[in-house]
Amino acid sequence: MLLASLVLFSTVSFTIEKHFCGDVLVAVSIFSEVDKCAMEVDQCVLEKVTKKHCCKDVIDIIEGQNELKLSSFEDLDFEQQQIITSYTYAYIGLFEALPKLLIPHKDYSPPNLVTDIQVLDQVFII
Repeated sequence: MLLASLVLFSTVSFTIEKHFCGDVLVAVSIFSEVDKCAMEVDQCVLEKVTKKHCCKDVIDIIEGQNELKLSSFEDLDFEQQQIITSYTYAYIGLFEALPKLLIPHKDYSPPNLVTDIQVLDQVFII
């Protein structure tokens, strides 16, 4: 399980988008586009006058591993194939079925109770 999760997390790639207004972090988003602040709309009017941008977006891309080494059973040499085959055969041999056990009281039916003796004698397990 540990190795499978390690391979999964090493191959996943994602982006982290951050939106700053001035020097203040306003929004952070993972896997999707970041929401813009209200100053972004007003900024278009200011940008025409001052030609200066106060809001900025920072995008961090974390790329996973794209190439994995995939090897098959035929890529192994003959000795390694023999070891794997014998190990598999021995491991499967560990799980043999148990012999069927004889249960002597399988068809036994208990006698019918006329009265409940515990209630009659007022003896209860607490």
